[in-house]
Amino acid sequence: MKLPEYAALKHNYYIATLIQPCMKGNRLTLYIFLAMVIGVALGYIVHETASIESAKAFAGNIKLLGTIFIRLVKTIIAPLVFSTLVVGIAKMGDLKTVGRIGGKAMIWFISASLASLLLGMFLVNLFHPGSYIDLGQADTAGLKDLVGKSSEFSLQKFVEHVVPSSAFEALATNEILQIVVFAVFFGIAAAAIGEKALPVIKAFDAIAHIILKIVGYIMAFAPLGVLGTLAAVVAEKGLSIFRFYLVYYGFFVLGILLLWVLLSTVGLIILKGRMKELLVRIGNPLLIAFSTTSSEAVFPKLTEELEKFGCKEQVVSFILPLGYSFNLDGSMMYMTFASLAIAQAYGIHLPLGTQLTMLLVLMLTSKGIAGVPRASLIIVLATCSMFKIPPEGVALILPIDHFCDMLRSMTNVLGNALATTVVSKWEGNLENPTNI
Repeated sequence: MKLPEYAALKHNYYIATLIQPCMKGNRLTLYIFLAMVIGVALGYIVHETASIESAKAFAGNIKLLGTIFIRLVKTIIAPLVFSTLVVGIAKMGDLKTVGRIGGKAMIWFISASLASLLLGMFLVNLFHPGSYIDLGQADTAGLKDLVGKSSEFSLQKFVEHVVPSSAFEALATNEILQIVVFAVFFGIAAAAIGEKALPVIKAFDAIAHIILKIVGYIMAFAPLGVLGTLAAVVAEKGLSIFRFYLVYYGFFVLGILLLWVLLSTVGLIILKGRMKELLVRIGNPLLIAFSTTSSEAVFPKLTEELEKFGCKEQVVSFILPLGYSFNLDGSMMYMTFASLAIAQAYGIHLPLGTQLTMLLVLMLTSKGIAGVPRASLIIVLATCSMFKIPPEGVALILPIDHFCDMLRSMTNVLGNALATTVVSKWEGNLENPTNI
């Protein structure tokens, strides 16, 4: 083969390796978007034409598509977190490196959490969205499901969420923070042993790559999961819910937009021209989190995309699991927003000092809640009780919570993607991507 022919062939190969993943990603994004539109339309038709009992039955059945997708993803989260984190720490080599990277991550987590909480407090005090809530639209039935869970969040339960009593129990129940704690100890011990641990590290590395391959198979089911989730909620509640909560939801959307501007601006300052590239790269995870209301569902896919973006495997495997427990920016903003809005709905005035105390309480009680269904509302319920706000006020915001959850889940994904890439940049090991 002549040199020009070889060069042309090699050029075509590189073009194919660059474009093919992008085309596959764009197709998945398109399918998910179409599934969202079809799901909303189908749910609306059922809501308008079927009886209440039939709509509930339809919602219960079609929601199984979303349940199957979420459960499939959850089956691989625990082994993926554990295997990648152990390998990542072992490759770092020493406790000093782990501490340095962990310290940088915590600086970002605390700063982003405080900014999110303060933004929620600022918007509620500026616009008073709670005064627009219709007291007659409370969902008291849905409240019953949360009341029992809210009592779980005490100091004792917080410690139990952090420190595992059994590694196998933590893996079985997807307690991400407990898995992280055990994996950190395991990884540091493996690094300390040295060569004797190499076969174990290689085995975990192979397991991580196998699981990431499974991610591709599971993501093919994402459009059906999205369709089922949205069709179920619209069939049961309808679109008329926005008529009652238009102002409340509008101010929350404004808050999310401002939070995105803030996070993206900081990301732009640190990542510079690659910020746009990052947003394109995590487009699929963002859309899936938005439509399924689960940031946890995209954890494996987000891990894969951040590594393709150029983040080192050991940094991704260390920072991302921590972020899912300590860096839920969208949820943090919503917890302040919702707690103070409920107080306004009942005409309760909270002094600035009390509001700042509430922020600190939310900062502490919100840690380690990854994987807990409707965790934001559970913490809002517990916080309201603590500050003498009628806890049944949570029933006022329950009807529209699903739509709020879509936005806060997507924002959580953005926050964790930024945290991982920024720490990689600070460490000086953010590489150019292998494919785009």
